[in-house]
Amino acid sequence: MFTESRTQDFLAVVLGVFTALSPIWVATNDRAVWTMIVLGALIALTGLAQMYRPAMAAADYAMALFGALLFIAPWAMDYTSYSGASWTSWVVGIVTVVLAVAALPAVAGRMHGAAPHH
Repeated sequence: MFTESRTQDFLAVVLGVFTALSPIWVATNDRAVWTMIVLGALIALTGLAQMYRPAMAAADYAMALFGALLFIAPWAMDYTSYSGASWTSWVVGIVTVVLAVAALPAVAGRMHGAAPHH
């Protein structure tokens, strides 16, 4: 979808930085703080990796994994009672997974009618 412009990589960096910094303005507990900082930083780093090495599809898979982990984190790390932290995790997690899947070469090729590369 965004493959040519790499817009999704820039958005991933922004989302990762936003998530990592969000404990500054949302109420959290210790588990939420560290979860959001670590996963936010990992999302931002995978976005940066894709910006500089676009052919590295493994970073897209990693980004999707980190987004999924961020989505389930409020339940797994028990911070659902902190609505700001939870909603940040859920929304950024979903958007990150969507961006990562849209960036995958096989998916992007099928969306444009081209055959996937093997």
